[in-house]
Order: sequence, then structure tokens, then C-alpha cells
Amino acid sequence: QVQLVESGGGLVQAGDSLRLSCAASGRTVSNYAMGWFRQAPGKEREFVATISAGGPTYYADSMKGRFTISRDNAKNTVYLQMNSLKPGDPAVYYCAVGRFGSTPKLYDYWGQGTQVTVSS
Repeated sequence: QVQLVESGGGLVQAGDSLRLSCAASGRTVSNYAMGWFRQAPGKEREFVATISAGGPTYYADSMKGRFTISRDNAKNTVYLQMNSLKPGDPAVYYCAVGRFGSTPKLYDYWGQGTQVTVSS
């Protein structure tokens, strides 16, 4: 089993930056893809970004250029650097571990989420 704990969410102003972290425990996840998804109230869970075990990344079109995903396998941790936050970005952000791709079904383990709120 893999446990994932997200941190770093909070309330920021539009245009600000925020860095989310997700620490995995229970087993090493260096051989798995790690991804970020988000879900706003009343909406479906949305793909944000993912990073493969070997390092290649893939972003949702609306996040390209603003968000950067990275990982530190020594720390079993994945990060999401979010810049130029917009009023459309508020949501609960979830990290996940599984296979590389943008579909939630590819991921076997999920964190509890961290709330990101953007004030205009």
C-alpha cells in the first residue's frame, strides 16, 4: 500500500505562486508515475500534470507554461509549482501514483487532497 499526503495549499491572490508537495510512504514510488489532479465543487476531477518514473512530463493544455511538476525520488515526493494563479484555478488538488497518463483510472493510489483558493 502507498499512502500519499499533500501539503502546501492555501489562500493566495490572483497572480501569486504556490508550491504543492506530496509525500509518499509505505513503499518506494520511484518506478511509478506521479500525477496531480484537481476538482472544483460541482465539477469532475481534472488532470493537471504527470511525471513518469524516468522524468518525462505531460501537462494539461491550460496548465502549460504556468505549472511545473517535478519529483525527488530520494524523498518519495512529487511537487507542483503553480505560478500566475488565476480565479479559475481554485480546487482541491490531489496527487496520485500509478501509470503515466492523464486519465484518473491509470492511478492506483490517491491522496486526500489540499485546498487551493485564489482571491481576485
